[in-house]
Formats: sequence, C-alpha cells, structure tokens
Amino acid sequence: MFKLRIFTTAILLLALLGTTFAQKVIKYAHFQPASLDQPKQAAALAFKSYVESASGGELQVEIFPASQLGDAATVLEGLQLGAIEMGVVHDGPIASFFKPIELFSIPYLFDNQAMAWTVFDGAFGQEFAEAMRQETGIRLFALADNGIRNFTNDVRPVRSPEDMKGLKIRVQPSPIYQRLVESLGASPSAIAWPELPGALQQGVVDGQENGVTNILAASLYQYQKYVTLDGHVYSVHAYLMNDRFFEGLTPEQQQIVETGVDIAKVIHRGMTTAQDMNAATILSGVGMEVTTLTPDEVSAFREASQPAVIEYLEGEIGSEWIEKLQAAIEEYRSSLQ
Repeated sequence: MFKLRIFTTAILLLALLGTTFAQKVIKYAHFQPASLDQPKQAAALAFKSYVESASGGELQVEIFPASQLGDAATVLEGLQLGAIEMGVVHDGPIASFFKPIELFSIPYLFDNQAMAWTVFDGAFGQEFAEAMRQETGIRLFALADNGIRNFTNDVRPVRSPEDMKGLKIRVQPSPIYQRLVESLGASPSAIAWPELPGALQQGVVDGQENGVTNILAASLYQYQKYVTLDGHVYSVHAYLMNDRFFEGLTPEQQQIVETGVDIAKVIHRGMTTAQDMNAATILSGVGMEVTTLTPDEVSAFREASQPAVIEYLEGEIGSEWIEKLQAAIEEYRSSLQ
C-alpha cells in the first residue's frame, strides 16, 4: 500500500509538472494607467480573461501597465529580442523600427473611424502587417485607436491655419509631426510624453496635440484653455507580438491569441471612439473652450498641411506605400456610392 501511494503521488507530481512546463507566459506591456476607464487596460484585461480561459490555462497573461517594462523604445526592443512577448505601442515610436507606420500620420487622411478601420482590417492592412513582420520580427495583429488628435493651447481659440501662427506646439519626437505643425505656421517642440504636463504648466510650450483619451489621462486640461476639434490625425495603437513566440504556439493557441486580440481591439476602439465622438461635451465639461470646425475649415487645414507631409514621407519611404494607402481609401469611398 505504501509503495502504491508513492507511485500514485509520483504520477500526480509528474502530471502537475507537465502542466507547468506546458504553460506559456505572455508578458503584455502597455502605457496607460491600470484603470478600467483606460482603453488599453480594459482591453488587456479582456484579452487576459479570454486567452487564459480558452486555452485552459496553457497560456497565462501577465499585464504590465503604465510603462512598467520601460518606455516604448524599450518595449519594442524587447519585442524584437523576445524578452517581452506582447505589447500595445503607439505609432510614433514604431517609426524607429518600421518607418512606413508614419503613413497613418498623414493629416486629415480619413473621413471617419469606419473608413480607418476598414482600411486597417482589409487587404492593405494585411499587406502592411506582413511587411512589418518580415522586416522587424514583430507580428502586427491589429491597429486600434489612440484617439483622433486635436490641437489645444492656452493662448487663443484656433479656427484656421492663420490662428496657429506664432504658437509653440509640443509634438511627439517625430519629424513628421514637426513638419505638420510647421506647415500650419506654428513652431514645433519635441517633448517626451512624461515631460508634457510639466512643459505646459511651466509655459515651455503654448499647446500640444493629442486625442481626448490622452488629454484626460494626463489631465492636460488643467494647463490648456482652448481645444480645436480639427481631427488632424487618426492616431493608432498597434497590437504587437514577438513573431518567434507566436510561431512557437500550437495552431489552437495561435487562434486563441488572434481571437483575444480581436476582442481587445473592439473594446479598445469602442472606448476611444466613444470619447472622440463626445469630445465637445467631455472637454467642455472639464473647463476647456471647444472650437468645432466646419468641413470647409477642415479643408483649409488639409490644404495647408497634407502636401508638405506627403512630400516628406516620399523622401523617407518612397511613394509605393502612400499610393497603396490612397488606393485603399478610394476603394472604400467607391464602395459607399
């Protein structure tokens, strides 16, 4: 009987060890606070819940919010090396690893979210993701919304490009955003995201440009009186995974991860879009003076800025990707007629 118990215990231990060894851990990094009112965190929790349940515990997800694993450049490097399995990273820093991501920063490109999502999820988006995987070793699953970017400042209301002249505007460290602001007659100043609230409070810059989500997350409304809902860029967050890790999963596990991303993407897009569509109410509610532009006024901003940015991009990445993106947009518009 004693030997039988030892044998049975050994079998159970081996089974437990086998389960442990079969488990794969997905370290999941993002940069928003660990709060359910933040789209990245809500989406990450949904991904974790689905993936762990659907895999029967074979896949475990550890979420690291609020830059716990480092800044965007550090996370992207970790994704390339395999030290981090998954990350949700905004478009600006990705340009250092895959330059064509700057395509989505062409100002006044999309008419609305439905157009942007159709392009992201369609044939163009799939071709784009495959090119990124081959060049970087990072698999791009999906693009979700980082918020439609609008201009804010603490000097005056802005309704035309002429109103931008003389303003000092913070931009993310990206030449394309510098070109955008310069084309509108303002002076760009590249300042890292963590330093932005202090720069606004101290008057280092007059204004900045961001989506509603980020304006709320960093309480930028405390230092900015005016916001212009011009919607110059449909900024994105990319759902990324180390490709070697993904290829090491079973086909069933790969499908679970992809479905989990689809769920997370919908939550992320929905929460961000709800804020964007209600921007005037939300931002006026925290004390900002909101300027909403007419289509003709938006056209004036587009005519002033889009050619300069496209010219810059052609010098950086050539015209092929630009033409493919423009063709995808025209195809969408044609489908509505």
